[in-house]
Amino acid sequence: MKGLRERFGRPLRLALLGGGPSSWIGRMHQTAAELDGYWRVIGGVFSSDPARSRQAGTALGFDPGRSYGTLADLIAAEKSREDGVDAVAIMTPNDTHYPCAAAALDAGLDVLCDKPVTHDFAQACDLVARTRKQARLFAIAHGYSAYPMMRYARELVREGALGALRLVQVEYIQSGLATRIEDAPQNNRLRWILDPRRSGLALVMSAIGCHAQHLACFAAGRNVARVCADVRAMLPGRQVIDYVSALFELEGGARGTFTVTQAAAGGENDIRLRVYGDKGLLDWSHREPSYLKLALQGEPVRVIGRGDPFLSPAIIAAGRAPRGHPEGLREAFANIYVELAQERMARALGDVPPESPYPRIEDGAHTMAFIEACLASQRSGGWVDVARLPAS
Repeated sequence: MKGLRERFGRPLRLALLGGGPSSWIGRMHQTAAELDGYWRVIGGVFSSDPARSRQAGTALGFDPGRSYGTLADLIAAEKSREDGVDAVAIMTPNDTHYPCAAAALDAGLDVLCDKPVTHDFAQACDLVARTRKQARLFAIAHGYSAYPMMRYARELVREGALGALRLVQVEYIQSGLATRIEDAPQNNRLRWILDPRRSGLALVMSAIGCHAQHLACFAAGRNVARVCADVRAMLPGRQVIDYVSALFELEGGARGTFTVTQAAAGGENDIRLRVYGDKGLLDWSHREPSYLKLALQGEPVRVIGRGDPFLSPAIIAAGRAPRGHPEGLREAFANIYVELAQERMARALGDVPPESPYPRIEDGAHTMAFIEACLASQRSGGWVDVARLPAS
């Protein structure tokens, strides 16, 4: 929104929860948030150990006075400042997402949270209710949905370019669990990841399955209605789930296939989405995220690139370099931060907020319902309906 940042008068202030010196996702969030000038990261809580958190903040270059030992310390101190924090970005271990988000919302802060947002659907519904009660904003860090060409895919589906939807296929393949990492020397990160009580209802779903499910629903513009899933560990003796494959039905009747695993030797963050309608298909791969293949029945296949001049202003704005210059995940993350900031600033100025497609807490809640339905399907051996959010 032109002039919005200037009229608001300052960047929004963001605190990081997690993201210590050795955390790549911490640097991803910080640099993405600050990329376009809408946010300034002022400090945060960087470890569950208060002393280490304060040391980490200083090591990262933050003001020692805003490198806090606990989230409670951060909330209390920032409330007393004239330049207090506006929002938190949560990138802590999975089992802490819900309490951190609930505390931040109750303190009147906006939230951007890594996936999964909670341990289960009930907790996610609670965060939806808290977000609405406090009139806050809550975004999910599904960066893959914020690539310009993924936004364009969603736009084409909504405009009817593919006709009536028939089939959606999504897959996310990794190799990080292709060996017995359980038998390797353990560090703090591996210990919580390999503990089913901490990593989530299904490890592979918490790690990458959330992204795949959201990507399919985002592009199709509708949620999953029911699912029939195969949920298991591919490595013998493994206690956590490293593979899920499912058939699903979207609201409106289109069918879909879903496969995610972290135990595929040779896999390297392979993400692919295909959407078929009665007129043709869209095909997107994370290996070439700046390009989208559009194949309409009876017409030549087209390869559309980020930055092509015929794209809408919103799609053009989601990129920052001319076509042919690589952009990646950091810029996609930055799009979510920009849209969150623009909505926050518009509200504060009394403007009509833009209709931005960034992932929200309601999307995170649907993800948790999808995961629970996959597990229930494995237990029953058949189709299971995906729970819906309670009526507000």
